[in-house]
Amino acid sequence: MNFTNCMFWKTNTHEQRFETEMDNFFALFRRYLNDKAKGNEIEWSRIAPPKPEQVVAYEDLPQQESVDFLNKLAVLKLNGGLGTSMGCVGPKSVIEVRDGMSFLDLSVRQIEYLNRTYGVNVPFVLMNSFNTDSDTANIIKKYEGHNIDIMTFNQSRYPRVLKDSLLPAPKSANSQISDWYPPGHGDVFESLYNSGILDKLLERGVEIVFLSNADNLGAVVDLKILQHMVDTKAEYIMELTDKTKADVKGGTIIDYEGQARLLEIAQVPKEHVNEFKSIKKFKYFNTNNIWMNLRAVKRIVENNELAMEIIPNGKSIPADKKGEADVSIVQLETAVGAAIRHFHNAHGVNVPRRRFLPVKTCSDLMLVKSDLYTLKHGQLIMDPNRFGPAPLIKLGGDFKKVSSFQSRIPSIPKILELDHLTITGPVNLGRGVTCKGTVIIVASEGQTIDIPPGSILENVVVQGSLRLLEH
Repeated sequence: MNFTNCMFWKTNTHEQRFETEMDNFFALFRRYLNDKAKGNEIEWSRIAPPKPEQVVAYEDLPQQESVDFLNKLAVLKLNGGLGTSMGCVGPKSVIEVRDGMSFLDLSVRQIEYLNRTYGVNVPFVLMNSFNTDSDTANIIKKYEGHNIDIMTFNQSRYPRVLKDSLLPAPKSANSQISDWYPPGHGDVFESLYNSGILDKLLERGVEIVFLSNADNLGAVVDLKILQHMVDTKAEYIMELTDKTKADVKGGTIIDYEGQARLLEIAQVPKEHVNEFKSIKKFKYFNTNNIWMNLRAVKRIVENNELAMEIIPNGKSIPADKKGEADVSIVQLETAVGAAIRHFHNAHGVNVPRRRFLPVKTCSDLMLVKSDLYTLKHGQLIMDPNRFGPAPLIKLGGDFKKVSSFQSRIPSIPKILELDHLTITGPVNLGRGVTCKGTVIIVASEGQTIDIPPGSILENVVVQGSLRLLEH
């Protein structure tokens, strides 16, 4: 990148924040070029599964719950994502997930319950992106009369880089929005600091932040983990859960020359990808539920110690003129989990699967809307009659958008005894359907399958354009 050509961004703007962001971006970009030049790949031979002391079992945590430290806690949700992958407009956190409530509504309800029950005032912090900021500002107005303090800040806005020339896509600070990107959740440390929110939290006595993705409905405040963090004086705790066949691509905790680190699939040399996915060698994956000491975050940012692994994310943006090919760009991103190696006494806690309940697709949405869960104080609780983990649900392309999902499955089937459900093609479920065992419904091309109301499907494969008799 020609850095001299970029200096006009600094001289033509008086915004301190923008200047700081550009400094941070250039530092990241220089590291990216250095890594490329050196071929700085992680050395596979130095990687080992985590040592016993680097991952603590949830069952081994202290049984007492740290109510005393609730007044030193803040909850931070990563709220930078849009709902576009599910066919929705605006922040993903406002998609309705359960009983007319969105991700944000459920989080607010959980924290209100904490505040009310224990007589505390846990602040609720949202890290937005430039994509979600204005919509979120309007949405949170509805909580003004609630027993909760909401604080928001924006993550950085970095320039996309043209893949061929390695020049910045934006020509000025005011270039079109498609020339910029939010640089992943690893940006939370610097943005929390630069926004002034970190100091505001410290001033009100907050010492620990519990961070999670806005779409993880399992990420509720856990007083046992809070107590454990205080007892062990850990500056950073990563919640891990047992890897299943569905999670083999998730980042995992490793031991790298005596240090706990995060390893993402993007960092793994091709010849070792299968080994990385192995459930035997790497048993855990990162839920992205992270507990952090705020003073440690402040120290690390001020001392300029952050050097998280860079994840280059290749994308394409539409060309300026019609008829021209799309432009290939690179986004340099970092992950919050990669910061584990910068904190003292950082380690993982192997938590139950219930703490990882993300909603990335309409398949996930179907699960959390089902009779498998009930809602209690904003928290989803699995039915105690359920035997074993949640079922695996795979809905095909006809269910990709929330609107299509809702029109084809207007009433969620009963799935308490379901193990596996696959639906592909145009399939419509009637009301009051029950699915048990393994159920596979495949509509042939050009055909539609209508499952009549009240049907009970148990260990069946339905193909073609079959219509089932009503029960």
